[in-house]
Amino acid sequence: MPSVQQASTDSATASEAPSHLLLAFLQSQSQNTLTRLYQRPSSCLSIFRLLGPLERQIVMNLLWLESSIPASTMATWVPHEVRKTYENSLSILSRLHILPQSAVKLALNPTFKTSLRHAIIGGGSSGSFGVPATRDEKHSSPSIEVLDAYALERWETILHYMVSSGIATRPSQGVLFLLQRSGLMASIHGGSLQITSLGFQFLLHSPHAQLWELLLQYLHMVEERQMDLVEVLSFLFMLSTMELGREYSVEHLSPTQTAMLEDLRDYGIIWQRRATSKRFCPTRLATTLTSSSPPLPAAGGVSASAHGQGFIILETNYRLYAYTDNPLQIAVLNLFVTLKSRYPNLVVGAITRESVKKALTNGITADQASRQIISYLTTHAHPQMRKNKPLLPVTVQDQIRLWELEKNRMKSQEGYLYTAFASQADYEYVLNYAKQLGVVLWESSGRRCFFGTLEGHPNIRGFIERRTAGNA
Repeated sequence: MPSVQQASTDSATASEAPSHLLLAFLQSQSQNTLTRLYQRPSSCLSIFRLLGPLERQIVMNLLWLESSIPASTMATWVPHEVRKTYENSLSILSRLHILPQSAVKLALNPTFKTSLRHAIIGGGSSGSFGVPATRDEKHSSPSIEVLDAYALERWETILHYMVSSGIATRPSQGVLFLLQRSGLMASIHGGSLQITSLGFQFLLHSPHAQLWELLLQYLHMVEERQMDLVEVLSFLFMLSTMELGREYSVEHLSPTQTAMLEDLRDYGIIWQRRATSKRFCPTRLATTLTSSSPPLPAAGGVSASAHGQGFIILETNYRLYAYTDNPLQIAVLNLFVTLKSRYPNLVVGAITRESVKKALTNGITADQASRQIISYLTTHAHPQMRKNKPLLPVTVQDQIRLWELEKNRMKSQEGYLYTAFASQADYEYVLNYAKQLGVVLWESSGRRCFFGTLEGHPNIRGFIERRTAGNA
């Protein structure tokens, strides 16, 4: 079975951990919760899309078997050099309760297998993929262009509010609450919200990763909002399998899913003519939830070039040209680029030591700054840049990492300096006690002094006082 080796080799790194953020969340759920979720064909199809290449191949190999297969038989198809990757994939499927915990025989969860078969060849509950609404004689369905513009406006409202630390147009109260609970923004004096270190990192992620980070926080809040987690997940998976540009009926949704409509409107995931409307349209943010397609429009308009085709050109002299007039994209670039001039549809700047240090000061964590900045530049590189190999100039990448190391070279820590010991014996006696506690940060035998942590000071001070009293 040669294709097993190819899939294993390509996904060797990805298979060691779930290939998607949501899979790690699903692995933490009970078997009963997942079994309820697997009763819906749209959920099984969506989860199948999120799996890594090797996990998907294992599922497809077992999907049409009517009985279990010995694990040893499956293992003979796997070359020895990728056996560990294969075992990691089996572990992921097992933790998702798609495969049994036993390693003796392999067979898909019967509920998952039945639902996935229905999703592929038809059958099962027709409402699993949404119920199309009847034609409205008064109003025509919104065009895809209208849906894209709506989704982009709602999503950029959230991001622009974050990058401007509350100066831009305020999103809904529900969105603000979610930004606080996820740690992307924090309340400061006066009640206004300020972006956090996590928030700066969030802005450098791809739109797809950003969307799922917010949705995962939404899932974590389900219990306290007294919502049914299975219904919430099922609705998100249902949306990911719907057709862009088609209207669907609200009447077939559960109470939990109906309550979600308001939240999903605020995120730009669904469109409704009115809040009380009996029909809704999924936007591109919804239909790409479990696919690799861009969640924001990829053609037409300035925003499209900013999000889809790429708009950044970086030269070996650190000069950067951004072909966009999108305020959000310019604000994100300003996090780590010194902007020098601005023209219609063009911003010129440079990556400098000061701009990288500013990014570290503003909140991009020092141990991830270079990786995040380089990843952002790579993701949004102009099509002309993509002809280069490597895509970004090596000199610029190396220099960004070096500037990051400058920030990491010196670390500060609060503590106490112990000095002025009466004799070398006293110094060594107290120093040995502090070393036993593991609280010594620095020592100098020649100067008879050492520096201890803040937490260890009460013990060291008590030890010195007891020794002084004993000598007296």
